[in-house]
Amino acid sequence: QVLLTESGGGLVQAGDSLTLSCTASGRRANTLAMGWFRQVPDKEREPIAAISWSSENIYYADSVKGRFTITRDNTKSTAYLNMTNLKPEDTAVYFCTADLVVEYVKSGLGHWGQGTQVTVSS
Repeated sequence: QVLLTESGGGLVQAGDSLTLSCTASGRRANTLAMGWFRQVPDKEREPIAAISWSSENIYYADSVKGRFTITRDNTKSTAYLNMTNLKPEDTAVYFCTADLVVEYVKSGLGHWGQGTQVTVSS
């Protein structure tokens, strides 16, 4: 069992930056690829970023490419999502997820965190 704990959400203004953290614990937690999805009401969760254990394989959705950066610190079993130039359309619940490889992370079939709300005001 892998437990994912997110933190860092909040209310910011358009143009601001925010960093989300996701710490993994449990068996094999530190060997997994990790990523982030987001979800707005009445829409499906969408994958926005993912990173392999080695950080060599990184994925970004087109909607966040150039503004969001995913990194990880394996000594802390933690992945980070640094979000810059935030826009009101980035408002969503952000979920951390983990799975064996980046492609599986993007599928959304792995382990999930509880989610953290990010609200961007105009």
